Amino acid sequence: MSGIGDAGLAALAHALDEAAPALPADARVALLNARAGAGLPRPGWRLEQDDAAVVARLRAAGLAVAAPDGAVAECDAAIVLAPRSRDLCRILLARAAALTAGGGRIVAVAGNQAGAGALRTDLTALAGPVSGLSKHRCRIVWSAPGAPRDAGLQARWAGLDVPVRIEGGWWSRPGLFAWDRIDAGSALLAAHLPADLAGAAADLGAGFGFLAVSLLRRCPGIGPVDLFEADRRALAPARRNLETLAPGREARLHWHDVTAGLPGRYRVIVSNPPFHAGDRADRPELGQAFIAAAAAALAPDGSLWLVANRHLPYEATLAARFRQVRTLVQAGGYKVLVAGDRR
Repeated sequence: MSGIGDAGLAALAHALDEAAPALPADARVALLNARAGAGLPRPGWRLEQDDAAVVARLRAAGLAVAAPDGAVAECDAAIVLAPRSRDLCRILLARAAALTAGGGRIVAVAGNQAGAGALRTDLTALAGPVSGLSKHRCRIVWSAPGAPRDAGLQARWAGLDVPVRIEGGWWSRPGLFAWDRIDAGSALLAAHLPADLAGAAADLGAGFGFLAVSLLRRCPGIGPVDLFEADRRALAPARRNLETLAPGREARLHWHDVTAGLPGRYRVIVSNPPFHAGDRADRPELGQAFIAAAAAALAPDGSLWLVANRHLPYEATLAARFRQVRTLVQAGGYKVLVAGDRR
């Protein structure tokens, strides 16, 4: 979910200190899509975050993280660190409005090239005229004190945060990766999985469960399957897909950061690893960390089946950890890589 980097946090800290409405030391503040940096968050703030990797970093820094869907007392302010997904940002704005229903302010920040204009438009639609400033190539906007909310709009945006049906009868959720379609890379990998794969399996970065369900449907000898996904919001649609599209098959869902390693041992691992972390720049080290985690968790006779954009440099990482690596297919800008006989 995360989209705001260090520059955004620095811009927000500047706004809170210099321009935006002052927050008393005892103010009840919720930070949504929470991250830490630039002296933020401040003591006593309520932190909500769906990304397991970010939650781990916050907890390692000694910060408590609340359940994002949990009940909470009314806040004096709710701060939204805007993700790139506009749907998800609207969900967070609706959550902020609910947390400040008694007249508290909503504050939000986005990068100038990451939805700042849309953020201002949306907060204005929800809570009336806003104030704002630009700093560090980011835009910070905030509502007026006691501003009335558009209750109908708030309800519609809150209603975005539920699993919905997409093509092929799959369940997904706005704000997830490729949420409204079957990702072409994942579809390519699923189409080339051999039917005779067997044994315990894992899906790394499972999203709404497309690869895991495809593996179960295509390979009768597979099971159980562990689905590992860092985005908590993906677990509900993944569970529905397992129940409706692979009924009776054994699978387990884990809210887990794959780069931290895996707790089990598997004969088959499938993955369409992420290669962005909240910005548009390629981060091949994420996929490389997935490969390392897979290699450590595979049984000696196990195999890794991975799909990636053709330009991503994973072959050397695979060769360093497996004696056998081959490109199974290349099509539509993607490549399917198969690795086995781990070193």
